[in-house]
Amino acid sequence: MNTKQIHIPDWKEKRRYRALELKRADWTHEEIADALGVSTRAVSRWMKAVREEGKAGLEGRPHVGAPPKLSPVDLALLPELLAEGAEAYGFRGEVWTCARVATVIKREFGVSYHKNHVSRLLKALEWTPQKPLTPASQRDERKIKRWRTNVWPELKKSAP
Repeated sequence: MNTKQIHIPDWKEKRRYRALELKRADWTHEEIADALGVSTRAVSRWMKAVREEGKAGLEGRPHVGAPPKLSPVDLALLPELLAEGAEAYGFRGEVWTCARVATVIKREFGVSYHKNHVSRLLKALEWTPQKPLTPASQRDERKIKRWRTNVWPELKKSAP
């Protein structure tokens, strides 16, 4: 079985190859830039890459991004820590929010994550959002019903 990956050029890469074809057809950098809708500086960079690396210099390169802050081992350990429950980490109630998970990650691994990024980590771990199984003990159904029937309609009427 052949394990070599097939390289499929994107439109930007095809544009660079087209610039090379035009250059070989004796077009100037300005003419190539006008034809392809790019700057002459971009065309110059592409031609320099061809001189230094050959046609391979025009190939696209992957955008890898920043390295992950948590190691794969630490990331695999996170669900076990969360399984202990939020109250085990001093939070009130057993609900895990992204902000709480970020606090646990900081405490356990010394790594800071924004709460919005924590949701991506949890999704990658297939950890679903937590919802309380029972309503809050402070919840008063009579007061809620009274508010819905008396206060809320009045608020709706007075809204602009």
